[in-house]
Amino acid sequence: MSKQKKNQEALDYHSNGRPGKIEVIPSKPYSSQRDLSLAYSPGVAEPCLAIAENAEDVYKYTAKGNLVAVISNGTAVLGLGNIGPLASKPVMEGKGLLFKIFADIDVFDIEIDETDVEKFIQTVKAISPTFGGINLEDIKAPECFEIERRLKEVLTIPVMHDDQHGTAIISAAALLNALEIANKKIDKVTIVVNGAGASAISCAKLYLSLGAKKENIIMLDSTGVLRADRTDLDENKIFFASKKDLHTLAEAMKGADVFLGLSKGNVVNKEMIQSMAQNAIVFALANPDPEIPYEEAAAARKDIIIATGRSDYPNQVNNVLGFPFIFRGALDVRATQINEAMKLAAVRAIADLAKEPVPEIVNLAYNKKNITFGVDYIIPKPLDPRLIISVAPAVARAAMESGVAKSPITNWNQYVDELRKRLGLDNKLIRVVTSKAKQNPQRIVFTEADSYKILKAAQIVRDEGIAKPILLGNIKKIQKLIEENNLDLGDTPIIDPRQEEEKRHSFGELLFRKRKRRGFTLYEAKKIMNERNYYGAMMVEEGEADAMISGLTRKYSDTIRPALQIIGTQDEVKKVAGMYIMVTKNGPVFFADTTINVNPTAEDLAEITVLTAWAVQQFNIRPRIALLSYSNFGASDDAGARKVRDAVAILHQKYPGMLVDGEMQANFALNPALLSDNFPFCEFSEEGANTLIFPSLDAGNIAYKLLQEMGAAEAIGPVLLGMKKPVHILQLGSSVREIVNMVTIAVVDAQSRKNSR
Repeated sequence: MSKQKKNQEALDYHSNGRPGKIEVIPSKPYSSQRDLSLAYSPGVAEPCLAIAENAEDVYKYTAKGNLVAVISNGTAVLGLGNIGPLASKPVMEGKGLLFKIFADIDVFDIEIDETDVEKFIQTVKAISPTFGGINLEDIKAPECFEIERRLKEVLTIPVMHDDQHGTAIISAAALLNALEIANKKIDKVTIVVNGAGASAISCAKLYLSLGAKKENIIMLDSTGVLRADRTDLDENKIFFASKKDLHTLAEAMKGADVFLGLSKGNVVNKEMIQSMAQNAIVFALANPDPEIPYEEAAAARKDIIIATGRSDYPNQVNNVLGFPFIFRGALDVRATQINEAMKLAAVRAIADLAKEPVPEIVNLAYNKKNITFGVDYIIPKPLDPRLIISVAPAVARAAMESGVAKSPITNWNQYVDELRKRLGLDNKLIRVVTSKAKQNPQRIVFTEADSYKILKAAQIVRDEGIAKPILLGNIKKIQKLIEENNLDLGDTPIIDPRQEEEKRHSFGELLFRKRKRRGFTLYEAKKIMNERNYYGAMMVEEGEADAMISGLTRKYSDTIRPALQIIGTQDEVKKVAGMYIMVTKNGPVFFADTTINVNPTAEDLAEITVLTAWAVQQFNIRPRIALLSYSNFGASDDAGARKVRDAVAILHQKYPGMLVDGEMQANFALNPALLSDNFPFCEFSEEGANTLIFPSLDAGNIAYKLLQEMGAAEAIGPVLLGMKKPVHILQLGSSVREIVNMVTIAVVDAQSRKNSR
């Protein structure tokens, strides 16, 4: 994909639909006049008076306690430099998005048009009553040091400049574990820091807090080693000035134990790495190009531990491992600051987490069988759902022990449970599945490639490394669409079945052998291979593609029929079924059957449930399955309720280990309090169901479409269950985003089937 097209893709992402990446959503009812009178006048006077009498009540009656300001003046934005406050706004919105999705913290981004330190400080101080915490962002050094220091002195809420401390905290955790693996002590090692900006200085100071010796740290800026005899150093650099007779990076790295790069790409070579001490530790954190390419560093010597800032190599030092959870813990105890004790607690919590057994959802995300502590895993992965329950409590506890917590936690088990519930199942399913797909992209044949949406989705999954598209359709028409829409699909294969006479006849003969006793003549079998759904299904059957995607422009029945005739169902499967993944605020909920079986029998429902349970388990989620009805546990003896009840009885008999119950109403299935109060005998009454089996196609189809259109959930699917090989059918008129999600599911489906052979 050309740089110009990538740039346009980014611009489209930020501009399409509602501009920007964040919005404000009311958290209280507002539909009636009574609601509005409570929200504003006259009802709002009561909390105002309460707060006027007791200022601490602001945390009780307003959003202050969960609201962080992400503040910048745009003087040091990413790698873009001083681009100003307006141009920094997309970055600040992005930081707000990360706060929300990783730690359920609300954010207002504040861009201040002020470079004068004094005026900037006064502005932040003046608006601080609105917020529970302040995250300073992208402010250039050395001003950022004074701004943070003075704001911490005058404010009684947590203040942190993430550019300084984020990398410091994550790299420090990685360093502790790397030193343990290398069998070295932090107070004995020599550390070379290439770069002397805010992040580098903060890293070095935090390493000192962990026990490193100042005389063992050699820091360099663009001029060379910070030496005591240099006259061009500011007070922050002077602190790390060395008296050693070293001038260049190459000289500094001879015999060094640790290299930390926070500078620019390709400034370190293989000879420098080879000159380091035994069991060298190299953190090349420049982005997008590390100080030395990962492959080159790894090839330089075998006794090396490497970390980078990139997600495509082991040991990614990523600030998202820290700042959301540090602020989460600080807010939850109403800390008056983020102090050294809290930062060190975060360091140790992150380091310790890497030594614990990795949950299957993390193995799934990175397509690994068993990630374990070692040279390729010294820090947790960014998608690890345990970060919030490891780091936030550690920070909160440190705040309490260091005397800066105004609202101490008394019940830690309850607090951890609350953290888990904040993000449901961490709502990371799609991120996890996408990460897994990228580990081993599969060949996906698109049978409707003469559609802009399909071509756009194909470009996205190709560019993102999710899948390897194969396009079926009229070649000239597809190429014209690609050109007209300024798409870039590189060397993606485009196949027109009508032009593939030899292959079409070969496929036709195969179909004839399969269906000769089902009404097909050889002539008809060869002719029907002009139809792309038949041709695509045969490609999957013959191993020329790993999965098929279709259905965007055709009726469901016209799409599934070729797949059933050519690929067929899994052994012992009598019924195929359709499942939707409904991505809700409280995590994914799986719906079946939503697309195929009109009025299933009790036996059909049991089989649909088994197929659905298997599919849910592929996401490393244990299904808690409710068979739905209008009746609860025998309350009605109507035929419809009896059918569901009988299906549950079949499942209990044949699959005693399955967490399944019913018949039950949908509200009971999804509301653990309601379920446990009324039907405590249900095995999943304390958690509620995450998988719903509907008694008829009417019920399932109506339910998922209502949720989708009302904005209560994002629907991914339908996932076709029961086929021998992966075939997935899109909703008629699916969006590009929905197609991409469906392709991602198809890739993971294909991976799982190959792994289970």
